[in-house]
Amino acid sequence: MKKFEGLPREIIALRVSKEIEDNSYVNLGIGIPTLVSNWLEGRDVILQSEIGMLKTGSLAEGADVDQDLINASCQPVTEVEGTVYFDICESFAMIRGGHVDVTVMGAFQVNESGDFASWLNPSRGLDGVGNIGGSMDLATGARKLYVAMEHTTNDGMPKLVRNLTYPATARKKVDMIFTDLAVIQITPEGMLLKEIFPGLTVEDIQSVTEPKLLVAPDLKEIEL
Repeated sequence: MKKFEGLPREIIALRVSKEIEDNSYVNLGIGIPTLVSNWLEGRDVILQSEIGMLKTGSLAEGADVDQDLINASCQPVTEVEGTVYFDICESFAMIRGGHVDVTVMGAFQVNESGDFASWLNPSRGLDGVGNIGGSMDLATGARKLYVAMEHTTNDGMPKLVRNLTYPATARKKVDMIFTDLAVIQITPEGMLLKEIFPGLTVEDIQSVTEPKLLVAPDLKEIEL
């Protein structure tokens, strides 16, 4: 299957950051989502880390690295004015209590109903054991769930599928999908294609997407 060249991971994260409203409490999952923090500097967005840190900053580099201050990917992050720390039990009370406005997560697969799989890739799992972590709590507890990922696997197979073949993380929870090729909204009618990588056509995106795409009347190039 053909694999198209699209946005780099950092720019997928930039596009996600533009969708996050000010005054939001946001949790960033493993992978591409952690890069979103680099695009929120100076904005009134409060990042919550499940390890027990509120108001995390961007990814840390050089002298700013402190391995006690990490995100979900165990990458060092910076403090910002007002950063606070608390027990992980309190962190999950926030998550399960519905106090997180937006969770951004990666995924192996998403279907047109908004089901997604993110915690176990059977082709890479060790004896079929994956890493659930806090993903199920984060997916079900947040008011909105955004998925940030590449549109296809490394060998060009669709990650937007009719039916999950990997174990589900949550059902009917995904609101929007941000990939290197497109921005797609999950609607009651199916996957709505809203933005597209410059130079590609609807037919190109459909060729690497299993479900039939609905096309927004105001379809446009990905806005950065």
